[in-house]
Amino acid sequence: MFKKILIANRGEIALRIIRACREMGIKTVAVHSTADSDAMYVKMADESVCIGPALSSESYLNKSAIISAAVVTNADAVHPGYGFLSENAEFAEMLEAHGIEFIGPTPEHIRKMGDKVEAKRTAIEYGIPVVPGSDGALDTLNDAIKVAKQIEYPVIIKAASGGGGRGMKIAFNEEELKAQYPIAKAEAKSAFGDERVYMEKYLVNPKHIEIQILGDTHGNVVTLGERDCSCQRKNQKLIEEAPATILTKKESKDIQDIVRNAMQKMGYRGAGTIEFLFENGRFYFMEMNTRLQVEHPVTEQVYGIDLVREQIRVAQGEKLGYTQDDIIPNGHAIECRINAEDPETFIPFPGTVKYYHAPGGLGVRVDSGLYTGYKIPSCYDSMIAKLIVFAPDRKQAIIRMKNALSEFVIDGVKTSIPLDQKILSQEEFVKGTYPIHWLEDFIKSEKLKKEVDEVKDSNSKDVKHSKK
Repeated sequence: MFKKILIANRGEIALRIIRACREMGIKTVAVHSTADSDAMYVKMADESVCIGPALSSESYLNKSAIISAAVVTNADAVHPGYGFLSENAEFAEMLEAHGIEFIGPTPEHIRKMGDKVEAKRTAIEYGIPVVPGSDGALDTLNDAIKVAKQIEYPVIIKAASGGGGRGMKIAFNEEELKAQYPIAKAEAKSAFGDERVYMEKYLVNPKHIEIQILGDTHGNVVTLGERDCSCQRKNQKLIEEAPATILTKKESKDIQDIVRNAMQKMGYRGAGTIEFLFENGRFYFMEMNTRLQVEHPVTEQVYGIDLVREQIRVAQGEKLGYTQDDIIPNGHAIECRINAEDPETFIPFPGTVKYYHAPGGLGVRVDSGLYTGYKIPSCYDSMIAKLIVFAPDRKQAIIRMKNALSEFVIDGVKTSIPLDQKILSQEEFVKGTYPIHWLEDFIKSEKLKKEVDEVKDSNSKDVKHSKK
């Protein structure tokens, strides 16, 4: 059993892990940069170690500094959270070399599923449906043109080592492909240090559906339903929910069976998520995230299972405490990511929180490290909170989320709350059939309406002035 866990992350996810450890009677070590010295998770941990300056590359991505902190504090294991080093196979191997447990999958699985080309090959090998595309990396433009002709336009070029929506280029014809291919390779090399790219058929109006899995070291794997993460802007999720109401019970069961069987064959351990595009009743594999997801709380609310606790149990060598038949969904959950950014321009808006009040009530959960007087750093991701609601059905969950958002007060900085409120009132969102491009189209239409209203208002003032 672990006696002490070091958390190699920051913000709300570090605080989330600390709370799980407390319930299990495990001591915690928080590592932090100089910019996070006053963060809530640092105050809540049993011990804390400063590992470097604000720059992530010199602190939260500094493998040696984190491992040194784990050794000095006698930590038994390291929980990476998500982002930063959570999917870094080398980091997991370095920890193992120092006799420290990595709370996550094996380095082999991280490496295999982290490379998008290899991940697609693995998916095909284990019977997971994939999007038509290239068999591997595209070495030349001529290779890209040949594949595009086979699978037909539109196509999307992706970085082999990419993720998070970065390094993607869409081409609707050969002329666009010739222009986008070299740009995609250059961006891939710049962002990931790997210029390899591959190609897939571009689906026009798909849903983004993902399956949550848990595996132990004894060959047991379970799936915990699906999440609908289609509310996105520039491939970044804003609102997530579970279950995905667009799926029939058969579609949900069938894809979960496929994923579970594949992960059992792989011998996967820990938490993971298989992400799909879903269009016209068919699933297409996108990628696998070999870590905890930002949106994991909606699954926890619907299934009543603490995913962080299960990660820790599995890493300790324990068996899953349930079978697939024991996992039964109940109700509906929605999560809104709250970002410190202008809700219209999306420009990050760091600053001091002058007043903070979190919403409450039945079925309301807030994962955040904010407090009155906290200074939000400018050097990290803009997400500052996650608001999660749970209700017996989706209609009631939407009503509960609207009420919770109206109670949420974060004074001193601009946030995405006004945008969340607008989205929840839209007919397309209420129906639940919105595809992954819907939010961007909605934002564009809102900007256009605002511009038209401003012109009308200006003309009206000019007319009144001329009459005078």
